[in-house]
Amino acid sequence: MIIVLKQNASPADVEELTKMLESHNATVSKTVGARSTLLDVIGDTSNIDMDNVMANPAVESVRRIQEPYKKANRKFHPDNTVIKVGNAIFGGGKIPVIAGPCSVESEEQIVEVAQAVKEAGATLLRGGAFKPRTSPYSFQGLKADGIELLLEAKAATGLPIVTEIMSPAHIPLFEDVDVIQVGARNMQNFELLKELGKLNKPILLKRGLANTIEELLMSAEYIMSEGNEQVILCERGIRTFETYTRNTLDVSAVPVLKRLSHLPVIVDPSHASGITWLVEPLSLAAIACGADGLIIEVHNDPKHALSDGAQSITPADFARLMPKLGELAKACKREV
Repeated sequence: MIIVLKQNASPADVEELTKMLESHNATVSKTVGARSTLLDVIGDTSNIDMDNVMANPAVESVRRIQEPYKKANRKFHPDNTVIKVGNAIFGGGKIPVIAGPCSVESEEQIVEVAQAVKEAGATLLRGGAFKPRTSPYSFQGLKADGIELLLEAKAATGLPIVTEIMSPAHIPLFEDVDVIQVGARNMQNFELLKELGKLNKPILLKRGLANTIEELLMSAEYIMSEGNEQVILCERGIRTFETYTRNTLDVSAVPVLKRLSHLPVIVDPSHASGITWLVEPLSLAAIACGADGLIIEVHNDPKHALSDGAQSITPADFARLMPKLGELAKACKREV
């Protein structure tokens, strides 16, 4: 249930209303927007009489919300959530670009790529330390050592780092990581999501390869229900009957998510396609449909990458792509 308060609502009337709602075992929180103040009522509201609520002199209007996600719902939070990480701003009209290799392989590799993508205009560095792989025989990442190498690259370039977590047990290792990524395979690892919800740190939540938009928002709800509202949604392609590409980029998910939720939405064109030459057109498509950012895989030697070399572009390709993204963003009255 959402209750819109009158602009001149008295604190005493609001307090009385809040106590009445809480007496029905509902949780009440206040959201102050640019144009109005809302009371977000979460819980079983079926036994709350809307006429009694409207009788309170502080109330402008009341409406029930049917969607199971409440905190991620734009109806509860009309204004866009803006998440700042270093110099990058997600959800504020700019389009930050996260770039870096699929896996951290060595100090030389990650520092070289970090310096190259920063020079080209990237605002965050990505790199996998823990790698969930389909085959148990594939490279699984350098784990804790990989995080240390990412921190060295951050020290060398100043770029905030983004890396993926796979288990709640690994959370202490991520204390100095700027953005914790939840990969597609862990989108419904609810115990992990709940633990991440207890942190005061941005969480980049990727859509599962066979999950619906509502399921993605419900996973965001798991994080937000524990208190952490710094969630960045990521569309990274879904599995369809098409086999030419690794996945199928659901471009329509971006405007749909932005209509349903106030959370920023970014796009991963690398995992969506699995093909190097498709990264550029899909990146441009993401900006055109309103994405709040991009996460792109960049490797200095894709042919010899230990993971996902086929979808990684080179630093030179990335440097050529960034001006094109900037031109399109400008045409869309935004900025990369």
